[in-house]
Amino acid sequence: MANIIISANTSWYLYNFRKNTINALIKRGHVVTAIAPKDDYSEKLESLGAEFIHIDIDQGGTNPINDFKTFMGFNKVFSKSNYDVVLNFTPKNNIYSTLAAKTNNIKVINNIAGLGILFINESLTSKIARTLYKFSQRYADKIFFQNEEDKELFIQHKLATVEKTDRLPGSGADLTRFSFSPSEDDGVVRFLLIARMLYDKGIGYYIEAARYLKGKYGDKVEFNLLGFLAVNNPSAVTEKEMQSWVNEGIVNYLGVSDSVEQEIAKVDCMVLPSFYREGVPKSLLEAGAMGKPIVTTDNVGCRETVDDGKNGFLCMPRSTESLVDKLELIINMTHAERINMGRLSREKIEKEFDESIVLTKYLNAIDEVLR
Repeated sequence: MANIIISANTSWYLYNFRKNTINALIKRGHVVTAIAPKDDYSEKLESLGAEFIHIDIDQGGTNPINDFKTFMGFNKVFSKSNYDVVLNFTPKNNIYSTLAAKTNNIKVINNIAGLGILFINESLTSKIARTLYKFSQRYADKIFFQNEEDKELFIQHKLATVEKTDRLPGSGADLTRFSFSPSEDDGVVRFLLIARMLYDKGIGYYIEAARYLKGKYGDKVEFNLLGFLAVNNPSAVTEKEMQSWVNEGIVNYLGVSDSVEQEIAKVDCMVLPSFYREGVPKSLLEAGAMGKPIVTTDNVGCRETVDDGKNGFLCMPRSTESLVDKLELIINMTHAERINMGRLSREKIEKEFDESIVLTKYLNAIDEVLR
């Protein structure tokens, strides 16, 4: 039995993306403490059997004073108890929790779930972040990556050594919760994009494609968006922008949901035209598990979910024309053809992205670092 910390930049993330990890750790007999900023999901983490400790994290901020306070917050928590291992998720946790853990002789297992804009641009912020990653990751005992390209990039830039790294199939999909669910054949082809509402996720291209295709096909097509709006990020879509698109009749904005499977079940195809450097998008894995065709970009992390032409289509990043072409392929299929494509999605997720693979790797990694 070990005293284990699981840490991320929101309680929402830990509950929605790592609930089964927490359950598996507790079932194994470990004591679990969740550390994240307090939000509506903090009590839900406690209901799973984990202790919860609040910490301040300025998710999208670049103020070094706030980040130093985050490091000191982790250090204060870690110094007060005999923790054995910390599992970190999300960027600032991977950096500051790692440094605080090593100060307190705690083993560290990090998860690099995509690199976002870190390697897209050469801004001062990105350069500082890369330096912090390089400094902090030398103290990690294990680093999981969600795609091979991110893993190779870290090794190439000497941000991590080969021996410490391993590959996970994203964060996996819960094949019991996300079961095969064909849409109704009612003559309307419905598309859904689930993500934080960020332009980096391709929201702008989705809107442009929806505007064109609604003009061409009218009520025979429907475009939906689900996810956090007006988040603390320079790429965020504003509430005013979203409302203008809804008023124009281009898209339906569905807000946020803890039961995304209910919304996925209704649609014919999942879309994510992201040019963000993804890990492996959870929404695509869950949609695939439910038997939905996928249209996404030929981009790091996204392309892992699609065998082009079999269970979906890959479009060019930052290209409305390419996205429209692929969405039209879906629209012009028969309902039966879309269902058959969705079956191949389900088979791919079962074979490559079952969440049980992720849970087993984490349990083995904990045993390994404690030895």
